[in-house]
Amino acid sequence: MSINRRAAVLLPLLLCAAPWLAHAQAYPEKPIHVVVPFAPGGPADAVARILGQELVDTLGQPFIIDNKVGAAGNIGVAQIAKAAPDGYTLGIVPVGNVAVNPSLFPSLPYKVSELQPVAMLAVVENVLVVNASVPARSVKELLALARQKPGTLSFASPGAGSQAHLAGELMALDGDVQLIHVPYKGIGPALNDVVGGQVTMMFGSLSAVLPFVKSGKLRAIGLASLKRSAAMPELPTVAEQGLPGFEAISWYALMAPAGTPTPIVERLNAETARVLARPEMKEKFAGLGLEPGTGKPQDIAANIQSESARWSAVIRKRNIKPE
Repeated sequence: MSINRRAAVLLPLLLCAAPWLAHAQAYPEKPIHVVVPFAPGGPADAVARILGQELVDTLGQPFIIDNKVGAAGNIGVAQIAKAAPDGYTLGIVPVGNVAVNPSLFPSLPYKVSELQPVAMLAVVENVLVVNASVPARSVKELLALARQKPGTLSFASPGAGSQAHLAGELMALDGDVQLIHVPYKGIGPALNDVVGGQVTMMFGSLSAVLPFVKSGKLRAIGLASLKRSAAMPELPTVAEQGLPGFEAISWYALMAPAGTPTPIVERLNAETARVLARPEMKEKFAGLGLEPGTGKPQDIAANIQSESARWSAVIRKRNIKPE
C-alpha cells in the first residue's frame, strides 16, 4: 500500500479517536464514585476507603464511597455494570459476584460481560481450621478421620454459596469424603460454633481465625492457597497435603462498566499498582488479613474464567442452591 493510500485509511480513524483520547488525557475532571456492594466496616469497604484516600493525591479528585447493600452484593454490582462507561463510576467487586453467583443464582441483574476489570486490589488468605479437640493435625489425618466416620464430620460457613461453603464442598469432592455443611448467617456465629465444638471445622479468612489459633481454641490445618502465607510460613497448604491444585481464595478487584475507554482503564491500573506497591499499604492491608493484588486487567479476566469453571463444577456436582 502506498503512503498516500495508507494515510487515507488511517486519517479517518485518527479523527474519530481524537475526542476519545483527549477525554482520556483530561481524566479525571470531577469526583469519582466508587460503589461498594456491601455494608460499611467490612473488608471491601475498608479497601475502597484506603485506596480512595491514596488515589486522591495521584489523580487530584476525591473518591466518593457509595455503599449499595443487598442480594449478596448483586445490587451494588448491577449498579456498577449499568453505569455510564466514562470512568466516573467504579466499584469494588469480589470474586464471588463474577465467578460464583452467575452459576449459583438462576438470574442476576447484571452480566459479567457488562463489567470491565481494572485492577486486582486484594487477595484474602483462607485457612482450614478445626476445633482444638479434633484428633487431626493435618489434612491427611482429617480426611482419614472423615473416612472412618462417614457423614459425622461437619463444616461451618457464613452462608450457602459463600467462599467457605464452596471450599468445604471442594475438599469433600477432592478428598472423596462425606462432610455435613452447617450454614450460618455471618462469619461470627459460624466461628463461635467451631470454637465451641458444635461444628468440626471451617474455612475462614486468616484475619478472622488467627486470634483463635493463637489462643489454642482452634487448630490451623492448611492454607487454601497454592503458596504459603508470609503471616504463617510454617503452615502448609492444603495442596501440599494430598489434594494437589486445591485452591479456594477470595479477592477484591476494581472494576468499571464495560466500554470504559482503554486509556482510562490503563491509567487507573497503573496508578493503583503504584499505590499498592507502597510498604505502608502492605502494612495496612496485612492488618485486615489481606495481601495487595497485582496484575493487568486481562489477568483478572483470565482469573474470572478459571474461577468460574472451578466453582460452577462444584455448584453443579453438589447441587448447591442460594439461601
